[in-house]
Formats: sequence, C-alpha cells, structure tokens
Amino acid sequence: MVEAVRVNLQREFESPEARANPIPVYAKLRKLGLVLRSPALYGESFVLPRYEEVVSVLKDPRFANDRRNVPGGTSLDRWWVPAILRMLVSSMVLKDPPDHRRLRNLVQKAFTPLMVDKMNGRVEQITEELLDAAARKPVVDLMEEFALPLPLTVISEMLGVPEPDRLSFRKLITKVLDPAAMSPLAFIRNYPYMLQLNRFLRRLVKLRRDQPGDDLVTALVQAEEGGDRLGEDELISMVFLLLFAGHETTVNLIGNGMLALVQNPGQLQKLREQPDLIDSTIEELLRFTNPVGQVAPRFAKEDVEIAGVRIPQSSTVTLLIASANLDEAAFPNADTLDITRTPNRHVSFGYGIHYCLGAPLARLEARVAIPALLRRFPRLDLAVPAEKLRWRPNIGLRGLEALPLSVSPAGSAAERSAA
Repeated sequence: MVEAVRVNLQREFESPEARANPIPVYAKLRKLGLVLRSPALYGESFVLPRYEEVVSVLKDPRFANDRRNVPGGTSLDRWWVPAILRMLVSSMVLKDPPDHRRLRNLVQKAFTPLMVDKMNGRVEQITEELLDAAARKPVVDLMEEFALPLPLTVISEMLGVPEPDRLSFRKLITKVLDPAAMSPLAFIRNYPYMLQLNRFLRRLVKLRRDQPGDDLVTALVQAEEGGDRLGEDELISMVFLLLFAGHETTVNLIGNGMLALVQNPGQLQKLREQPDLIDSTIEELLRFTNPVGQVAPRFAKEDVEIAGVRIPQSSTVTLLIASANLDEAAFPNADTLDITRTPNRHVSFGYGIHYCLGAPLARLEARVAIPALLRRFPRLDLAVPAEKLRWRPNIGLRGLEALPLSVSPAGSAAERSAA
C-alpha cells in the first residue's frame, strides 16, 4: 500500500496570491500524489486532486454523501444543533439513494427544463436593464452591478417572491449565501440572518399554498410522485438549495469568466469575432475559472483502495473538482484558456446522480449575459491592477468581492477614437 502525502489545504490557499491564482497550487497538489491527507472539520480527510480519481469517487456507490449512512457516522440530529442548520444540511445534495432519488424526482417535476427555457426572454430583459444602468458610468463594479443582481433577480422571480419583498429578500440571501462568511465565527454572526431567511421562506411557502401561482415554489408545493409530496422542512430545504444552485455558481461564472477573458485578450477578441463560440466558451470558463472549487465531501461506507492508498471505512474524502479541471492528464494545455476546447468533460457541476440541478439555469444566464456585455461594451479593461483585486477567502466557492472594469459603451467617443 502507498502512504498518502500529508498537506494542509487551508494553509495552501491562505495567501492572497494563492486565492488570486490557484493554478500553481493545484499543480503542486497533483504532483505531490494521487491521494493526499489534510486536516478537516471531522479530524482528517483524504484529498483527491486529480481528474481520474475524482470522477471515480463521484460515481462510486461505496461512497456516501450522508455521513449517517456510514458505520460510526455522526449525525447533526442532536438537540444542541440549531434546527435551521439541521434542516439545511439535510438537503437533497447531502442525501443518498433512495432518499436522494425520491427528492430529486419530486423536484424535477417542478424545476423543469421548460421552466428554465421560459426564463430566456426575462433573463435578456433583466440583463439589458442592468447594462443600461452600467453604461452610464465610466467604471463599473461588474460583481455588484451585474453578476450578482442578475441571477438573484432571476431566482427571486422564479421562486415567486412578491415584488415588494424582493429588495429585502435579495439583501438577506446575499448575507446568508456570502461564501466569505463561512468561518465558524462568521457563521455565528450570520445566524440571525439564517433565522430571518427561514421565516421568510416559510411565509413564502404558506403564501403559495394559499395563493398558487406560476412559479417554482407553487410547483414544489404541488409536486407529487406516487402519492408522495415534499414535507414542510423538505420544502424549505429544497427552496434554499435552489437559491444556492440558481445563484452562486452564476455569480462566480460571470465574474471569474469576464476577468479571464479580459486577461486573455486574444480569446476575448476571438469570441467577439465568432459569437457562435459562446457555448464552448461557457464550458471552458467553467473549467478554467472554477466557480466551485470542491463538492460536498464523500464518506467511505467500507474499506476502499484508491491509487494504491487504503481509504478506511468511515473516512472523509475531499474532491478537488477545481484541481481535476486543471489536470494535464485530462485536458491538454490545461492551464491555458481555450474557448474552442472540445471535448470538455469538466466536472464543475459535479458528476453522476448529484449533477447540479441548477446547471441549465447557470448556462442560460451566462449565455445571455456574456454576449450582451461584449455587444454593449466594445472596450473592457481592468480599472485596477490585477493584484489589487480582492477574492473571497472560501476555497470551496471561488469568486471576486469586486471587479472594477473601465467600460466604453457602443457608440461612445472612446470607441470611435479606438476605431
């Protein structure tokens, strides 16, 4: 048997330089070994940094998503664990079959491809409204003024949040879902907002029970499979999950993606000249910029061997999907942005039964947003040196705190002089 090399993931990514450019860090981890070990929340975790091993575990039924399904696994169903936290960590994404299959079947009856497709025109309208406001300024914070409000507005409307409540709702979920606020201390500080969001979502569910509408919460309330429906806590947990799946990835995809294009002007120009490359561009931005760094941990239900390393039963396994997406063995010239890359079998949305439910919505929003930005602004430049950009500290969700861009709207004096 091979011994796993010990590392400390938190330390590897704690410097601003590592957060700004994690590619060398992931390359270092892949060179250290196929299986690593690192301190983790539950003592210690086996860490997989390479594509082949990550995909293997994602589809291996010997690994559980729910710690309670492994021998000796601990549970959060304890009296001292806040009810809101017990409910949220019991969402579909942390369930195993058959519970996962039951919940996913019910949700897919509500969150359908048709519902996502119907949003296309509205996404275009919201995009244009946000860009109208942005075009009035010489410098735009793309995160605050576009990348964040677009998916938040879309998911608010899809969930059926009443118009008067949307501003307070947006502020609330921005605080709760902020990946910069996921340390234990920040969690305690944010706990009151979680309680407020819980109350808000329960009122929303009650409203849609009493007053059904053409929205996602109504569809979830009414979804039925073989006489089975979602319970109250399952509904709240599912709405919260859809908030996250329909929001966070898109925010970081647009922000990280536009930064990558601005920093790779040749690729940006190629997309301007060949707008039909937008679909392959989105897939490459998902792979290269990695809006999500790692998925929920897996837990070994029995002794398993990976690349010659013994993974004992009940062990925690951390899957670095960002590192897998940058693995040279799976992607030629992996550390280079190539918007024509094909095939592009990245794992940014996971793999197998837990493939991200919000992937079609994220792709739709990016497919509308990025071309609209390029049409509206023939010139896009960083308004600050790249080293001044601030990245959120959470390595699981990679995103910018702000992205100031100097913009020149179509038809502006700057555009005419550049021509």
